[in-house]
Amino acid sequence: MSDFPVILWFRRDLRLTDHQALQRALSSGSVLPLFIIDPMFQRAGGPRQAALFSALDGLRTATNDALVIRHGKPVEVLVEIAGSIGAKEVHVSRDYGPYGHARDTEVAAALREIDCRLIGTGSNYLVPPGGVLKDDGTPYAVFTPFRRRWKSVLSASESMLVDAPVDPNWVTLDSRGEELLRPESGLADDRLSNMSVDAVVQRWQSFSQGALHEYADLRDIPAVDGTSRLSAALRFGVIHPARLMNDLDPASAHHDTFESELAWRDFYADVLARRPDSAWANLDQKLNGIVVDTDAKARHRFDVWAQGMTGFPIVDAGMRQLAATGWMHNRVRMIVASFLVKDLHLPWQWGAKWFMDHLVDGDLASNNHGWQWAAGTGTDAAPYFRVFNPTAQGDRWDSSGEYQNQWIPELGSDNYPAPMVDHGEERKEALRRYEAARSR
Repeated sequence: MSDFPVILWFRRDLRLTDHQALQRALSSGSVLPLFIIDPMFQRAGGPRQAALFSALDGLRTATNDALVIRHGKPVEVLVEIAGSIGAKEVHVSRDYGPYGHARDTEVAAALREIDCRLIGTGSNYLVPPGGVLKDDGTPYAVFTPFRRRWKSVLSASESMLVDAPVDPNWVTLDSRGEELLRPESGLADDRLSNMSVDAVVQRWQSFSQGALHEYADLRDIPAVDGTSRLSAALRFGVIHPARLMNDLDPASAHHDTFESELAWRDFYADVLARRPDSAWANLDQKLNGIVVDTDAKARHRFDVWAQGMTGFPIVDAGMRQLAATGWMHNRVRMIVASFLVKDLHLPWQWGAKWFMDHLVDGDLASNNHGWQWAAGTGTDAAPYFRVFNPTAQGDRWDSSGEYQNQWIPELGSDNYPAPMVDHGEERKEALRRYEAARSR
């Protein structure tokens, strides 16, 4: 045990359970729990900021008000606090995102100058990026073989489940600068805005005892509460995916489908870690030549899409759900993304940024690579010819119209616009553009 306190720097791991970095920090001595509100986070939309502050409220309660919250650049705050308390170690869960990796490199160098180490342990994933490789040591480019190897790696790894520490020796500081600057979230759904551990665990228990057992059948029906709605809790690390994985029955096809979603999360994080440029550039660079529209008319079409006034009810319902709640059903996310890039011929980056600005669960890896999947520029083996028919998708997944009517009260009246494009013609145009790009 060290004679000096150590710092646990919380980031996307706002919990005390299943927290490997916390366990390692406690083994070194007394621990100062710290969260730094990075000025970069001001770029996040109101829903994501509100979710963060809800999670921080819960974490502060869980640490018996010992959690120290500071505003500022992480490198400056950490050097100041570590120097003031004589800390020789700062413990973190590893961050594999482009910004997080660069930030941690800078922090580690600055801490070394004051004889302090940045120590990374564990991550917010089941298998961290770089942990799933082919026999020849190269990464997977396609999901299905990735998942097969991912499952074997996961089976061979040690359990990540760890109870919350009992009566940890927290170090406390004065409350200077700890006031949270709360945004106006506008979130109407408590399942999304309440990020307390108790609320998240209760949501998982309710889902795992009910809809999980019909997940493969219900997950694509937006009018049904058939998904876990834990994406924001996973994004902020209020719950670790290992806790969810532990409750799955490997003999159940429905549980297997849910497990696949956890694998997708790890896969996209892996792709972004090895190709950080793919956050905002085409992963498949052979399609860089595809023609997209970016003029004033294109901007107007984007605004119509964003406002949920395209005249295609399933698309408009999704965009209005996003505006009202900070969340959108995953099946509908695919539909509205396909419409933007293949019916309106707009850059997928426009849609990805809109989602990141408005989603409570905005995660760079999952969001942007999901958009690339829809755009045909990402990890799918043969995606360019997939063009969702929004009318057929609405008929299939919301046959009663319940979801569409919920979000479009004027549906069927003269106040609802006619379809802004002819889907059949735009599908042909999309395929023409993709074929032209592929043949270059």
